[in-house]
Amino acid sequence: MMTAFVRTIILYFLIMIGLRLMGKRQIGELEPSELVLTMMISDLATVPMQDFGIPLLAGVIPILTLLALSMLLSQMSLHSLRFRELVCGTPSVLIREGVVQQESMRRNRYTLDELLEELREQGYPSLADVKYAVLENSGQLSVLPWARQQPPTAEQLGFAVQDEVVLPVVLVNDGRVLRKNLTACRRDEAWLMEILQKQGLSSPKEVFLLTLDERGAVNCIKKEAPL
Repeated sequence: MMTAFVRTIILYFLIMIGLRLMGKRQIGELEPSELVLTMMISDLATVPMQDFGIPLLAGVIPILTLLALSMLLSQMSLHSLRFRELVCGTPSVLIREGVVQQESMRRNRYTLDELLEELREQGYPSLADVKYAVLENSGQLSVLPWARQQPPTAEQLGFAVQDEVVLPVVLVNDGRVLRKNLTACRRDEAWLMEILQKQGLSSPKEVFLLTLDERGAVNCIKKEAPL
């Protein structure tokens, strides 16, 4: 039992490290090569977890090999456009200037029903609403409507508006001080304690969330007492 426990933990963390090396992607955004890599790693990991007669290295070495190959292919893709097209493919225009590109759809084996369904999901019930539709390498469809279908912006309406969007930085997360973020905001713990005292708090452990935005505004949420 202990052997199975240890082997499972080792393989779990190995796969997690491998997926982190692939970057932050959702399953639907994986390139074909990344999807194949994910499927192969999952298969390789299940064998040594289930069969104790197989050495652990029999699963670890192939996984490390695949991860090394993936990183090598990624580096080659960064330095060679032709190789990138070969491995990752290129986006395909399915609608150009409002006209469906039937040859492009046939080449990608993308049916008209799939195209209409995807357009409806993005809020475009008719082909006449769409100027461009591009099938990305990840399989997602990017839709660009005609100008008449786009909501007007404040600039187009002639309104002078200030940009109110600011990015808050988390300084305290569930009682834990994020010192790296505190340093990045050019603040120290003395400043933090001063802010907490103004909020009637004596310790960061009493804080559920504390953020600081680019304008210097502080938002503090106190921890609720457990029921």
